[in-house]
Amino acid sequence: MTRVWFNKTFSSVHGALELIRLGDASGSYHLICSSPNPHAIAPLAAHEAAVEPSGLKGAEYVDWCLGFCRDRRVDIFVPGKEASLAGARRGEFDAVGTRVMSAAPPAALDLLHDKAEFYRKALAPTAPAPGFAVFESLEQFDAAYARMRADYPMLCMKPSVSVYGIGFRRILEDRSGFDLLMAGDAYRIDLRSLRELLERAAAFRPMLLMPYLAGHEFSVDCVADGGALVCAVARRKPLSAGAGQEIVLRDDIQQACADLVAQFTLNSNVNIQFREGDQGLHVLEINPRMSGGIAMASLAGPNLPYLGLAVFDRGRDAVEVPALQAGLRVGETTRAVRLA
Repeated sequence: MTRVWFNKTFSSVHGALELIRLGDASGSYHLICSSPNPHAIAPLAAHEAAVEPSGLKGAEYVDWCLGFCRDRRVDIFVPGKEASLAGARRGEFDAVGTRVMSAAPPAALDLLHDKAEFYRKALAPTAPAPGFAVFESLEQFDAAYARMRADYPMLCMKPSVSVYGIGFRRILEDRSGFDLLMAGDAYRIDLRSLRELLERAAAFRPMLLMPYLAGHEFSVDCVADGGALVCAVARRKPLSAGAGQEIVLRDDIQQACADLVAQFTLNSNVNIQFREGDQGLHVLEINPRMSGGIAMASLAGPNLPYLGLAVFDRGRDAVEVPALQAGLRVGETTRAVRLA
């Protein structure tokens, strides 16, 4: 039996572990999941749970991971926390008998986490990166805003390095900060308030100013094998809440995913985000990991978490990929679980 360890990562791994166990009809995989939180939900879906020490990071944390792999006889390590560092030390894990299931080579992982660098390098003719400007001061923001506002009806901003959409805001010129506060709007900001905040901050980490793409957003869960696209399931998100998401099959999205997977030598489970604007489809980001909505995507046929693991373990020729059912409308619900 192959022992597979998922360390601290996003809580959505709980659903992924359930899907792996569902797809593993022969019982080939023994799943281990760890977290520094002894009451975390994700390990409940694994065969074996472990508690990580709190406070470790960087090289010290990877040292601990090496010891964990050796002591627990881990065959495959799927790193979440410190994935880039773990991938860079792949040889040390090989020495203790553990294969590291990285979503990309270490240099590519670092690039994918920096959206400005990703936009500069991404080559996807059917879904090019959107226009953008980097700013790190109010003066740079003002200059970029004046230049880009002449070409686009609405702009938005986000940190160059971020997750979960933290820091993303549409920039409005016709609403006040009070209006947005009373509306409870977490993703829009008025231009005047933004300028005041930037002036007070004086200096800050790099931010991106971009045209706001008002069309549909697509979240595409992919399985890749060393730069070759095995399958890609695209979910089209609604423009208004409550309508669910639709599984779609589009040639331009499939081609863009294949191009990006090849360019960055992506591997196993990755998620690629796209959005439509006035000038067509644009790539927004690549998340080198499973998405939070991968369970919804898997309703379309391919069991994506299981395929990602099986392809890495045995190669794409050893697995069968079910046909994708386009046109499904999917959603998620929550359920109560007992933690202790």
